[in-house]
Amino acid sequence: MAKTRKRTVENLTEKREHSFFGDVLKYFDHAVQFLDHDPSLLEQIKYCNSVYRMRFPVKNDEGKIEVIEAYRVEHSHHRQPTKGGIRYSIHVEQDEVMALAALMTYKCAIVDVPFGGAKGGIKVSPRLCSVGMLERITRRYTTELVKKNFIGPGIDVPAPDYGSGAREMAWMADTYATFYPTDLNAIACVTGKPITHGGIQGRTEATGLGVYYGVRHACSYKEDMDRLGLEVGLEGKRIAIQGMGNVGYWAAKFFHDGGAKIIAVSEWDGSIYNENGINPDDLLAYKNENNGIVGFPGSKEIGGPGAALEVECDILIPAALENQVNSDNADRIKCKILAEAANGPVTPEAEQTLLKKGVILIPDIFINAGGVSVSYFEWLKNLSHVRFGRMEKRYRATMNHNILDAIEGASGSKVSEESMNLINRGADERDLVYSGLEETMINAYDNIRNRMRDTEGINDLRTAAFAEAIDKVAISYQNLGIWP
Repeated sequence: MAKTRKRTVENLTEKREHSFFGDVLKYFDHAVQFLDHDPSLLEQIKYCNSVYRMRFPVKNDEGKIEVIEAYRVEHSHHRQPTKGGIRYSIHVEQDEVMALAALMTYKCAIVDVPFGGAKGGIKVSPRLCSVGMLERITRRYTTELVKKNFIGPGIDVPAPDYGSGAREMAWMADTYATFYPTDLNAIACVTGKPITHGGIQGRTEATGLGVYYGVRHACSYKEDMDRLGLEVGLEGKRIAIQGMGNVGYWAAKFFHDGGAKIIAVSEWDGSIYNENGINPDDLLAYKNENNGIVGFPGSKEIGGPGAALEVECDILIPAALENQVNSDNADRIKCKILAEAANGPVTPEAEQTLLKKGVILIPDIFINAGGVSVSYFEWLKNLSHVRFGRMEKRYRATMNHNILDAIEGASGSKVSEESMNLINRGADERDLVYSGLEETMINAYDNIRNRMRDTEGINDLRTAAFAEAIDKVAISYQNLGIWP
């Protein structure tokens, strides 16, 4: 029988040390010291272009009217459409949505995805709503966006975020198509849809997989690993993860399969530890059955929802919400690498403490960009109206087979059946998505690291990432002919 829990994951969010958007502006101001652009151009990039705050009535399951508060923020129009997820949380507020929209602009720039940044939020707890109520809210929210021209394949393309998923995106796409029944590209108005509704293979695990690719590549630099006292690669590295939602689970799974050990996990009901490693698939099954992770066989409970953050480990992955590593607990963080799988989990004050300890902090505007990268692939798929791999999969498989036949004929040796099947196989959509994401994350990390190493005064990856992103956005504006 499922355990009764009184808390929800949203209780993990406490009052920030100050404004979330203020944090983003602080990072921006620090990074532009290392750039040489027109101050008026930087002013344009810095702030949000459009902020839409709405309130709309929805009938609840008892037939009574509830007024829902919601937002959509478009931060930058240097590239169009704008792009960003929709957060469903009782804690949604304008400052948060503005911050997340700004981060999306920089995130897209870092991974060379041609979108401006946007974000949405609906002030509602999905855990306390029926499916019917959530559908009515989602469809009405979409209608409000349509009325103000805040959604469309070439205007603004939402995606899932905390509290939302493929189901909500299908509702949004269907609602949009109702208003534009002759728009051939209507399905591209949102990404993160179910596969049967125009989604793409690999989107569900994209953010977690991007975290894995980014951290794995960071661990490939011997110079950096020597400084931390670590071996190159992921094999045997001890990992602690906060959050066993979509991002946390997939990151844990890929790290586990890649040879690392998941020694600690935090969720809303508490934190567990096993020095010999935790199997993410077994833990997810236990969580789904018991509505929590505490009591997972072979593990011991070590504290509340943030306890895994303070475990001694090689790699720490906050994959829950913002403001989790702050001035209250930064001194107790005992990792060597911290990868911000969530948005804004480390405050500026805490970051300074971690950097003084020598921690390599891999910032959110790079490391959790896997989701928007694969959303870009989905958007391209929807606009091209063809599944990736459909045109060339069989051709490539046949060509590989012919090459193997020629090699076998010339050498007189036989390739094993297992090797034959592996080589003969043409790439399907998931293979291509994974390959494209891996290339994206590796190139982006190298660009950030090179900027940090080549720019005097930049000593951390976050400043380097912001400088890299702002530079790209500024160049895009200059190419429009608005600024010299």
